[in-house]
Amino acid sequence: MRASRSGNIWQNVDWLTIGMFLALAIFGWINIYGASYTFDQTSIVDFSNRAGKQFAWIIGSLLLGFVVLMIDYKTYDVLAYIAYGAMLLLLLVTPFLAHDIKGSMSWISLGPVNLQPAEFAKCIVALAIAKYMGRYEYKLRTWRDLIVPFAMIGVPALIIMILQKETGSALVFAAFLLVFYRQGMSGYVLWIGVAAVALFLMSIRWGQVPLPLGTGSVGILSCMLLLTAVEIYFICKEHRLRWQALILIGSVLLVYGISLLVNIWVAVPFNWVSMGVVIALVLYTIFVSIYWRKYILFIVAAFTVFCIGYTHACDFAFKKVLQPHQRIRIEVLLGMKEDPSGAGYNVNQARIAVGSGRFFGKGYLHGTQTKLQFVPEQDTDFIFCTVGEEWGFVGSIGVLLLYLFFILRLIMIAERQRNVSTRIYAYSVASIFLFHLTINVGMVLGLLPVIGIPLPFFSYGGSSLWGFTLLLFILLRLDAARMEQLR
Repeated sequence: MRASRSGNIWQNVDWLTIGMFLALAIFGWINIYGASYTFDQTSIVDFSNRAGKQFAWIIGSLLLGFVVLMIDYKTYDVLAYIAYGAMLLLLLVTPFLAHDIKGSMSWISLGPVNLQPAEFAKCIVALAIAKYMGRYEYKLRTWRDLIVPFAMIGVPALIIMILQKETGSALVFAAFLLVFYRQGMSGYVLWIGVAAVALFLMSIRWGQVPLPLGTGSVGILSCMLLLTAVEIYFICKEHRLRWQALILIGSVLLVYGISLLVNIWVAVPFNWVSMGVVIALVLYTIFVSIYWRKYILFIVAAFTVFCIGYTHACDFAFKKVLQPHQRIRIEVLLGMKEDPSGAGYNVNQARIAVGSGRFFGKGYLHGTQTKLQFVPEQDTDFIFCTVGEEWGFVGSIGVLLLYLFFILRLIMIAERQRNVSTRIYAYSVASIFLFHLTINVGMVLGLLPVIGIPLPFFSYGGSSLWGFTLLLFILLRLDAARMEQLR
């Protein structure tokens, strides 16, 4: 009966997704040849150049995908925890086996081949999280239910970031937050992450900019105004009383109005005024939470107090915790420094390359920025600039649309699953691909900091290609068996 339900695996496999995978891999291979092309090269399959090596990696990825599809789908669930433990052990020993490559200790040499275990860790973590959160008895009700999932993504991320010094690969694990949100995690957790980033950027970007009136900094005042708005929003959201919102907003405006009036005669320390307003709102929030038994407001008040300390600690973290090259990249991105020949060189050249392509591009193998090697890492992290220069706006939009359809297809696959753990794994795959696409294209266009993560199936490299292939084809194998999963 089971055999008749499931049929042949080759009939149940999602060939449309495989077709998009092949399209991305082949077009990426063509652009790698364009990015690394020199006039004395004659063949795209010459194994002495990067395009030829990438062709070998693509053939290997197809064989890997075939093997993954032929394995019984239950094997991935059975081995999930074992593979997770082995993966942590491998990540721990990697810095002791790896060679220093541009400050990173994440590459293991296996003869003529270099492999990066962090690329495969994403797939294994996704399998382990899917198994843990997909248990019948597991329900995401309170924050305690997130302790283990957060630990499962946090431990490998910290190992990769601290021991292997690979910040970009570590940040990819943040993509799992979207999976947790889909499974029922409170949106407040995502809001906390957004608030933390906003406060950090405001305090760093304008922390040293003095106010035109009184004393204090634009950065601190902006952060306190943001916290003030958050406090008022949550108080009024819980009570739903319009008059209360008007009173609170009026009181805040009155305090700042009096401060501006006093500032005519005496310089007012607006940093302290703004913090005083926030603390007063915190005390009122605590009173309201106790009086009306709205304990969520107590959590909001506690978080606001934490944010006050966090805002003042951002400057210390920026100067003492981040590496010098990381600080410079952020300063260049935020417009705090101009460094066209240093930290901002890659991004500036990438934007020049993308912009020079205009609407239809300069033509395949005719990109001047590409041919003259102006863009470093142009066949790996900055491969998208080759697309922009040689294929233009039309080609760039075409690639982005293909990625969009690919990710939407993954979401559709996730939604049709009968097995909870398979659905969680499918959303993990979609989230990882979305994170890589957003960060990679964003940094090429100068919208996000340069953190060095590959464009899926496009960037040169066997580890990333095989890691993404493993991630995708395990999903396709699980999806092909969905008729057998009647849970």
